[in-house]
Amino acid sequence: MPKVLIADDEPNIREVISFALERAGFGTALARNGSEALQQFRKATPDLIILDVGMPEMDGLEVCRQVRKTSEVPILFLSARDEEIDRVLGLEIGGDDYVTKPFSARELVARVNVILKRARGGAKPPATMTHGRARLDAARHGVWFDETVITLTAMEFEILAAFMARPELVFPREQIMEAAYGAGTYVSDRTIDSHIRNLRAKFAEAGCTSIVETVHGVGFRLGAAG
Repeated sequence: MPKVLIADDEPNIREVISFALERAGFGTALARNGSEALQQFRKATPDLIILDVGMPEMDGLEVCRQVRKTSEVPILFLSARDEEIDRVLGLEIGGDDYVTKPFSARELVARVNVILKRARGGAKPPATMTHGRARLDAARHGVWFDETVITLTAMEFEILAAFMARPELVFPREQIMEAAYGAGTYVSDRTIDSHIRNLRAKFAEAGCTSIVETVHGVGFRLGAAG
């Protein structure tokens, strides 16, 4: 049974999410603030974390930063505000998705299922793909540039896999959205742009400056990876 850690300072939000996830077959662990979230993360070893951005003591963004020091467990952010700075910052520090309150419990469960499916290799790209000096191994869920390991979130991995499977194709944002989240799931263009920006930054740290190119007015395509 997959376990989800729910960290939110509002008891009714925790209850609604926990009830919806348990009905869908998930186990849950609960935290009232950021400090408790870190304690539960170490104790419960969840398969996914739902983090409220605006928690007391330690906000969700800081919890994410702490978790990312040791783990790539998928993280979904919640926020009472639809502020772009929250959304972009949350994704840039390692979040996989972002949902704004008020939200549909059904949509939230769907997002959780999508993220976990991606994290477990639910998509079926070729077992190994190479392009330039970049290599992706779907079975091991690993990515390298030369001999440097590139650590990607589940969504970033799926986007890169889509690019590498069709290196000649220019992907509009809608197609990238479908590759990462599956058909019928909508996320904003800004969310897709944040994932692309993260891919570029992570490869740039390894010495690659051309992993994804922008085709103005159309979308994105795989760069030379050199």
